[in-house]
Amino acid sequence: MAFTDIYSIAGSAMNAQTIRLNTVASNLANADAVAANPNDAYKALKPVFATVYNKTQLTGDQADYPSAEVRIMDVVQHAGEAEKRFEPSNPLANEEGYVYYPDIDVVAEMADMMSATRSFETNVEVLSNVKSMQQGLLRLGEGN
Repeated sequence: MAFTDIYSIAGSAMNAQTIRLNTVASNLANADAVAANPNDAYKALKPVFATVYNKTQLTGDQADYPSAEVRIMDVVQHAGEAEKRFEPSNPLANEEGYVYYPDIDVVAEMADMMSATRSFETNVEVLSNVKSMQQGLLRLGEGN
């Protein structure tokens, strides 16, 4: 596997984790957003990822080898039901005194954020190791 493929794989994974972190941030920011009816309540966002496999052609006697990257296919809205709460003093309350909050599990979102952050950090470490390996290869060429 070429170094450029490693950079491409780690870079696409870092991009995916950035999108994941952005959706988590949006969900957490809107966790307490109040709406007057269930249709207007904020819907949590979830990214959809896919692994795309590529086949790299090498010249000479080397065989073909597969590489892969992570692609963001879509960002979809979670289909959860809005939470109905009785708050008659809220200015957005309907005639019956109810308001609607998004169906967002803050604890699950925080766990997702920690997972995305660790995945991002792991890919940064991979890139650091590749850089170190490349520098070591360059030092091999130095004569004594």
